[in-house]
Amino acid sequence: MKRFIQGEHRGQETFLPASLDDYVTDANPVRVVDVFVDELDLVKLGFEGAIPADTGRPAYHPAILLKIYIYGYLNRIPSSRRLEREAQRNVELMWLTGRLMPDFKTIANFRKDNSKAIRGVCRQFVVLCQQLGLFEENLVAIDGSKFKAVNNRDRNFTSAKLKRRMEEIESSINRYLTALDETDRQEPSVAQPKAARLQEKIDKLKAQMKELQVIETQLNESPDKQVSLTDPDARSMMTRGTGIVGYNVQTAVDTQHHLIVAHEVTNVGSDRDLLSSMAKQAREAMASDTLSVVADRGYFKSEQILACHDAGITAYVPKPMTSGAKADGRFNNDAFIYDAAKNEYICPAGEALIWRFSSVEKGLTLHRYWSSNCQGCVLKSKCTPSKQRRVRRWEHEAVLEEMQNRLSNAPDM
Repeated sequence: MKRFIQGEHRGQETFLPASLDDYVTDANPVRVVDVFVDELDLVKLGFEGAIPADTGRPAYHPAILLKIYIYGYLNRIPSSRRLEREAQRNVELMWLTGRLMPDFKTIANFRKDNSKAIRGVCRQFVVLCQQLGLFEENLVAIDGSKFKAVNNRDRNFTSAKLKRRMEEIESSINRYLTALDETDRQEPSVAQPKAARLQEKIDKLKAQMKELQVIETQLNESPDKQVSLTDPDARSMMTRGTGIVGYNVQTAVDTQHHLIVAHEVTNVGSDRDLLSSMAKQAREAMASDTLSVVADRGYFKSEQILACHDAGITAYVPKPMTSGAKADGRFNNDAFIYDAAKNEYICPAGEALIWRFSSVEKGLTLHRYWSSNCQGCVLKSKCTPSKQRRVRRWEHEAVLEEMQNRLSNAPDM
């Protein structure tokens, strides 16, 4: 191998062995992890084993296991078995742990037994970022991600799925019973073994039916009419056109440095009811009096935007374009201009839609407006197939209109 850069011979001994510290540069993130964890009060945060027992076998200090956990998070190594291997061969982890090599069970149990304390560490990290002035813009982006649970689809039940499964079992039992009747007309030497096999299958199906009846009772008692047998908190939810059994993890991220400010694991499949709660958590974590949040159309819900407004949080959420009138080639509600002084709408033909009455629907107070001149209007075919075009207005519609104006003036959002 002439004229190539040559490495050292593996058997070559060195007079002064290189220090492990020489292999970790000054800018390596593991140095930040090391200092950050060493400054934490693990006893106050509630880590198990932070105070050693007087007797028994010595355990690993929680700080060592927490450093391994954070290292795995930063380097996308979630598996405890992979972290065990990395501790045995990874120079950065050797430096971080002082060449300690806990087994995968120890790492897994640490995560399982200290989930609440680890959330406290996340809060401490947010406090540190705040002290370093990393949240000066007071603008966060909120979004949700679907995480698959260990729970298999077959171990998750809804009313429709349970009913379908029961019908399948009943159909199978009837089919086996019919086959059992047919065996009675066959020769005993052939019929008896076959009948025994059929009866065994029938007994198994009946046992499954009893299990499903127990699940049906649990299903009726469940608030959201779902039961997951492996992960009780997991729920069936849609993601990218298909269904999974898992969790909807909500995250609020600082838009300047892309740091996670707040997070929450939910089993609610839709994001529509989660905007204000996540915005309030982010503001509390950032210890800020003011906050602006941006989210996609999946978070648009009138009550949630009003809750943000009442809390002093500025929201930027685009309105879903789901107008049935516009899809049919007719004017949608945006074509009607509201006159706050007169409390009436002006239609594209210039007619006034005056207030008629108010009603409460799903807890929302809605005002109704329409004109008496729709029958003779030349634009009626482009407006409505009914006698009059009626427009509804929520009592807090001004809050939504204010937000849409903000979006129009801030296209970067």
